[in-house]
Amino acid sequence: MPSEPTEVQVRPGVEGDLEALTALYNHYVRETAITFDTAIFTPEERRPWLLSHPEDGPYRLRVATDPDSQEILGYATSSPFRAKPAYATSVETTVYVAPDAGRRGIGTLLYKALFEALSGEDLHRAYAGIAQPNEASARLHERFGFRYVGTYREVGRKFGRYWDVAWYEKDLM
Repeated sequence: MPSEPTEVQVRPGVEGDLEALTALYNHYVRETAITFDTAIFTPEERRPWLLSHPEDGPYRLRVATDPDSQEILGYATSSPFRAKPAYATSVETTVYVAPDAGRRGIGTLLYKALFEALSGEDLHRAYAGIAQPNEASARLHERFGFRYVGTYREVGRKFGRYWDVAWYEKDLM
């Protein structure tokens, strides 16, 4: 008798996730324009990023795992929008899903957990920059109440060409 599929689990990211999170991110660095990083990272180089997302506060990291294998299927973060103090009530959010885990609702689970975690924080707006084209990401953000506010044209250069970034915002209060 086949076993019932087990639900994906979402939890805070921890230091033990660093290697898997780095490998997942490096896929997007090497293969896509979804991130504008152009050189892959070692786990040690990514450690400050991981440590900048504690279990509480406005800057969070949520990871989705397969409950059987504990494989990381994706992650979502909220990070500082800009460094200047007046931006402290704004965050930039992002989601990365493992390439073989797409179209399973993992991005939705991650954003749901992230925004639930942020609900008690002193935050006013969330922003998301989406390198174009990326219809799946735009749909995900719109499902969570983000609205399109504008596009930076040819703002990043990667793989020998320029890329646009569409910006979305969401009320958090």
